[in-house]
Amino acid sequence: MKWVTRERPKTDRIACPWLIKKFIDSEAEFLYVPADEVLEVADREGAHSYDAPGARYTHRDGLCSFEVLAEEYELGDAALQLLARIVHGADVAEDRDATPQSRGLLAIAEGFSLLDLDDHRQLELSLPVYDALYAWCRAEIDGSPEPA
Repeated sequence: MKWVTRERPKTDRIACPWLIKKFIDSEAEFLYVPADEVLEVADREGAHSYDAPGARYTHRDGLCSFEVLAEEYELGDAALQLLARIVHGADVAEDRDATPQSRGLLAIAEGFSLLDLDDHRQLELSLPVYDALYAWCRAEIDGSPEPA
């Protein structure tokens, strides 16, 4: 399935593809387009739209797009819920201190956006950050000791 969002991705527009690939659609294809073309491209391509005004999956009821996707697809493991809270704080300016990790994730996302990368290369390089953060969340939830 194709998924379409605004170009020049940052936190939510990188976190959502990670969530989609890991838990919703492992064969997903992501399209980044100008903001005013998201809904038109989604309609033309038969794609799901996300993190854009009027998109199927976007901020609502105080949730960021990542949280909306997790809720819609009933992805509720505790580690994923913790990750969603971290992403929320990094993505929603009013909630920057949602978790101690949120500002760090924001700094990483901002840093990636400052590199001279096209959107898909940025996505490719950023995905392991979310793998690592999810592994940390699982360890936090499980109470696993840190490796020696």
